[in-house]
Amino acid sequence: MTHMHGLDVAIIGNKDQTSLMRMAGVNKYRTIDSDADIADKIRKALNDFLNDTSVGIIMIPQPWAIHVADILERIRKNKRISTVIVEIPPDFKAEPLDVKAYYKAYTKRLIGFNVEI
Repeated sequence: MTHMHGLDVAIIGNKDQTSLMRMAGVNKYRTIDSDADIADKIRKALNDFLNDTSVGIIMIPQPWAIHVADILERIRKNKRISTVIVEIPPDFKAEPLDVKAYYKAYTKRLIGFNVEI
């Protein structure tokens, strides 16, 4: 298992998403334009980051997760993989969201049980 100290965060997203995260200090990114071969570009970027042992967290927009659903499912089933995939909202607009319920469901899906704090 990879040592978790000092791992990088990476993002796969559009120009606005990657630019914002770069301003926040994320140095590993793939900017992908929406075009005919977007699915191939997303799959390649995700596989590149998964093979990079310095990456511990990969962010990807929720609508794009459908293009890599098989990879995400394999990662969720294989508990030994140390890279965490975080699906981020696609837009910067605020929507009413029960944050506690969202992360409770996300945590259960990710690790298989609820965590109460």
